[in-house]
Amino acid sequence: QVFTFNGVKIKVEPSDKVKNGAPMSIICHADISKNTAFQLKHNFTFFKDGKLVFMAISDKEDARYEIPVAKSADTGDYACRVKAGDKLVISKPIYVWVAGMTKPILTADKKEVSEGEIVKLRCELPEEVPPLVFFFRKTKTNSDPIEKRVAEQNQNFSEMEYYVEAGDNILQFDCFGKRQVKSGWESSQHSNKTLVTVKEPFRKPTLITRPSNNITEGDIIEFECSTVAAQMRGIEIIFQKNRTILNSVRDKTYLKYSTLATQEDSGEYLCKVEQGAVSKTTKLNVFVSELFPRPTLSASMTQLDENKDLLLNCSINGLRRANFSILRKSSSGDILLKKSRILAIKVNVNDTGSYTCKAEVKGIVKESKPVRISVYAPVSKPTLSVVSGSPEVVLGKPLQLICHSVMGTPPITFTFYKGDEIKKNVTNDTYATFLDEDIGQNDNGGYKCDARNNHSSGVKTSNILNVTVIVPVRGASLGSVPYGEVEVGSDTAFLCSVKEGSLPIDFKFFKKTDHEVLLHEAREYSDRTIWHKKTMKRKDTGTYYCMASNRASVDVRSRPITISVILAAWQKGVIAAFVLTAVAGAGAVALWWYLRKKKKGNVPPLFVLG
Repeated sequence: QVFTFNGVKIKVEPSDKVKNGAPMSIICHADISKNTAFQLKHNFTFFKDGKLVFMAISDKEDARYEIPVAKSADTGDYACRVKAGDKLVISKPIYVWVAGMTKPILTADKKEVSEGEIVKLRCELPEEVPPLVFFFRKTKTNSDPIEKRVAEQNQNFSEMEYYVEAGDNILQFDCFGKRQVKSGWESSQHSNKTLVTVKEPFRKPTLITRPSNNITEGDIIEFECSTVAAQMRGIEIIFQKNRTILNSVRDKTYLKYSTLATQEDSGEYLCKVEQGAVSKTTKLNVFVSELFPRPTLSASMTQLDENKDLLLNCSINGLRRANFSILRKSSSGDILLKKSRILAIKVNVNDTGSYTCKAEVKGIVKESKPVRISVYAPVSKPTLSVVSGSPEVVLGKPLQLICHSVMGTPPITFTFYKGDEIKKNVTNDTYATFLDEDIGQNDNGGYKCDARNNHSSGVKTSNILNVTVIVPVRGASLGSVPYGEVEVGSDTAFLCSVKEGSLPIDFKFFKKTDHEVLLHEAREYSDRTIWHKKTMKRKDTGTYYCMASNRASVDVRSRPITISVILAAWQKGVIAAFVLTAVAGAGAVALWWYLRKKKKGNVPPLFVLG
């Protein structure tokens, strides 16, 4: 008994695209060749998307997997496997699409709700297999549906909560579902429509004014806000303009508010009624006509000298009868100067400030724009000085000057001069500084400054400031007479000099040892100095140098020189005579000793006298 598989094929009846709810058959056919006619048992196994769905054993070469009512969940890739004896063959897969989805079922937990409550909906796709996407739709009367999307990965239903807003009347809900197939997305039919009736806990408020129109400044305007509520407990009425709350009541259905009308009261008013989560609003625009225009304050002068006359006049265009008052602005509050439209005063510097006037008609008070009045005292003669205190400056260093006026109303403008050249203009309160960074050797004077403000007296000029330029010491050198070698007991003159430097100059002479030893110092109004050192000794041998400095506080050091202290000529002669005398004396003693020994016969065999 020999057989072989020629192949295994799978097909779908009536086709690979089946309408939802229709019957469907998956047929598996094994093509087998045999050497003789004998019966062979076949094991058929059907798979959907790789999962086993049906098995059959038959001696025929065909097997059928019947699906009486096809659902969208039956969409997928089908394959079959045939085993005969010890041989096994698998067919190529075929994709089956069950078109269409079951109609969803929508239920609501309430059929009647109040504004501010929650409606809970449930949309279910029976016989469908997740993942699924649900779409809930809410439709208000005479409005387009508002849609919300929810994806469900593990269940064939979804739930959604809707907040019932103020103004909702009759709400209609429905839903539908979608699932993803190879060709894209497939949608279900829309569910049944569910109606929910909405009750009002209170009505939208009514907002009125008295008078209702032709409101003019000075009129008493009254606002009334009211509503009709099923239950007064917990109800609140809030009355506001822009974002400012003007009045409010609780557990009442009406509110009143009145005020004296001004132009600032024009605008949009809002009456808001709140109870729990429900809020309803009514808006009303109010226009208040002007009773009289804003007053104008005029001044005879806005900048004037002290002890001058100032006239302030308050007026209203087209209106003469009003209660006027003139005030001065202050950080601690307005200061009333006079209840009149005219104010005449003789000013001093303390009268500088901002002034306004007010006008009152029928209880309506309006204020003018402020007018700034500046009163000036003349500047005093300025003083010019060096910031460091001393009227000196080191050549190459900057010079900082300060110009100061003791008296005078700021702002004061200061002008600095170097000679006749203007160097800087500075506006400040009582003083100003100037930094001159271009100091020359010949800049020994000529600085001055001016001070002026808005007083009519004009400019005041300081005295001329002469500044001394200090030239630092440069090029110190040291010499001596005699130079190099000096006899013991003689005098030596040390000369320390500089190439340049402002006088006086401080000279110092040092000898180098383990530490510096100051030998002599002097202050000279000259570029040199001489130090006479008397009676030089052998211990004075060594290295010498000098240092020079002046008020520039820069020490300049000379190159060192070496001095050797030697014996004088007469001292050398005395030493030589002493040596010769000592030698002669030693010879005489030796001769006497020799003659004495010879007489006794005890002369040594070898004796040398030298």
